[in-house]
Amino acid sequence: MRVKAVIAYDGSAYRGFQKQTATEKTITSSIEKALFSLQIGSSIVGSGRTDAKVHATGQVIHFDLPEFWSDLEKLKLNLNRKLTDIQFKHISRVSHDFHARFSAKKRIYRYIFKTQKPSIFEQKYISYYPKFNISLLTQALSLLVGEHDFNYFQKTGTATHTTVREIYQSSYMQRKNYHYIYFQANGFLRAQVRMMIEAAMQCAREEMTLKQLSEQINCQKKHTTKLASPSGLYLAKILY
Repeated sequence: MRVKAVIAYDGSAYRGFQKQTATEKTITSSIEKALFSLQIGSSIVGSGRTDAKVHATGQVIHFDLPEFWSDLEKLKLNLNRKLTDIQFKHISRVSHDFHARFSAKKRIYRYIFKTQKPSIFEQKYISYYPKFNISLLTQALSLLVGEHDFNYFQKTGTATHTTVREIYQSSYMQRKNYHYIYFQANGFLRAQVRMMIEAAMQCAREEMTLKQLSEQINCQKKHTTKLASPSGLYLAKILY
């Protein structure tokens, strides 16, 4: 029986979503260990990978259950007792051909930052950028919308058959002392969201021009490879 689960996690406690040979402190390894303790031998498949220290409020995974685990609410309770900094929000039955990654239509990321240094209680979850120009930020974000070859917006060594992605929406909003950037796309390359945020913020802080950003989007010239801090980044929602 295949199930789909929506999970949230505090990424600051982990070295990323994907399994690694050097450490067991990853989201995947922790979940699979908890599943194994409940006599579930299935590996998990996620909608996408998140970097070390990046959070999620709506990551989606799928895995296969033995028939004796028909009570999905009980399974959720057992998993949440065993896991630390990872929460199963929903578990539901899906068709056997459902695939958390390949069935996904849209992915939404949210980035949160402040213009004053976050308190010690916020610093793992909120990023920091000093004063910036909102108009320049919104213009920079609008340049990223559309279908582009994002070859200049990824970490090197990325294994993918194409670097073309389509950004459906990008937006900025402010609520009190908190600033939010949203990206919605059909998919993202490794570290693409963090690199786009940093490039847009460089424009907003007049450290890079909109023309230079446009050149990088069009793969004419690479002006920055810096990554925004992972602390404020959340995989917010997956749409199917």
